[in-house]
Amino acid sequence: MLTRVSAKSFLFGAVSVVALMSAAHAADVVQPVEASGFNWSGVYVGFGVGAGANVHELGSDFAPISLNGIGGEGVYGELTAGYDYMVSPRFLLGGLLDVHVGDIKTKIDAAGLNASIQETYGFDAGLRVGYLFTPNTLGYVLGGYSWQKYKLDTNAGFGFDWDQSGYFVGGGIETAINSNWTIKTEYRYTRFGTKGDLLSEAGLIGAPDGLLNFDTSRHTFQIAANYRFGAQNGGGATFETPAYNWTGFYIGGAGGAGASVHQIEIPPLGGAKFNGLGGEGAFGELNVGYDQDFGSWVAGVMVDARYSGMTSKLDLGVGSINVDTDYGFDVLGRVGMKMNESTLAYALAGYSWQHFDLNASDPVGDILDWGSSGFSVGGGLETAVSSNITVGVEYRYSQFAKKDFSSELGLADDSITSTSSFHTVRLGAKYKFN
Repeated sequence: MLTRVSAKSFLFGAVSVVALMSAAHAADVVQPVEASGFNWSGVYVGFGVGAGANVHELGSDFAPISLNGIGGEGVYGELTAGYDYMVSPRFLLGGLLDVHVGDIKTKIDAAGLNASIQETYGFDAGLRVGYLFTPNTLGYVLGGYSWQKYKLDTNAGFGFDWDQSGYFVGGGIETAINSNWTIKTEYRYTRFGTKGDLLSEAGLIGAPDGLLNFDTSRHTFQIAANYRFGAQNGGGATFETPAYNWTGFYIGGAGGAGASVHQIEIPPLGGAKFNGLGGEGAFGELNVGYDQDFGSWVAGVMVDARYSGMTSKLDLGVGSINVDTDYGFDVLGRVGMKMNESTLAYALAGYSWQHFDLNASDPVGDILDWGSSGFSVGGGLETAVSSNITVGVEYRYSQFAKKDFSSELGLADDSITSTSSFHTVRLGAKYKFN
């Protein structure tokens, strides 16, 4: 079973792997890779680790009722192979095939029943289009076909598995750390097709297709390393890398997407625990901060404010009940290592605050709202595109304090509580004053 402790441990471990790998090649990464020394065209293989969350929407063809959704979270590992071809000094086209094994899981424990829905293994096949910000650093978008195996486990003597097909889209940043190796940070949104025959597959004889529809979406982020065959043979881009000073104040903005998971606990019902109620959506963010360059390392602080559209929704046909994740802020510190003079890999951590709103459609309106403090950890890649502007891709895992709803519902303390966590990825730009 995935715990929030294991999620945090994964994030710190993943960042440590990047740092250790970078340190092993310090002689290479602290100096700019020569403009003609890295060839992005060719075959590559790689491996990565990631984290994320999914949301299962339950609906029916026989009633106008749906729940979006049932949420799960976890980690995964991935192997990849691909081929890229430079079609111009800055543009790249490529194909890729990934296989992954994971533990993104939804779990319920109530009245002696233990059940879970887990993503076990799957693969993606797709294409990507890239643009070289510098000769060493690539920004790209990608998309393609996705296939995933799911498994239902219970302690009640039954269980089964099924698969779903769909598509994925995403983007990332990849940078060279020596003559053959690159590292990348990447976000993917995956949407699977409707599974309408789940009840009959589960052994419910006579259940018509569409009685229970199962639609799944997933938000994931990974840190990966690729080995490129023949990259040291030259033939790379010849344009100049922008001169960039990492020391100074900056302002920035970002857009992102992600998923939330609310763990609901109802101790009077036999210690019932449901992890969890899921939601998803997009958000926008503004930030200000300061970085200090220490040679191979950069350290800084940042404050950001965001407005989010991540929502959990129960649609009853005549109205809906929503848990909205609307506005919040973070105060974070970060430490990064230069992969080359224009690109930074970093880890971050700090304080987070989030406002939540439980509401219903008219005429009910607002039911309850609350704010919750917590923490965020994560990391990303950031690269200079001019002497004052950087762009980056960043992941954060955020966990917030438990909220006790008992008093609002007229119940004894700790009768019903919710603990919320987020998996979010943002694409941002910063302007530095220096």
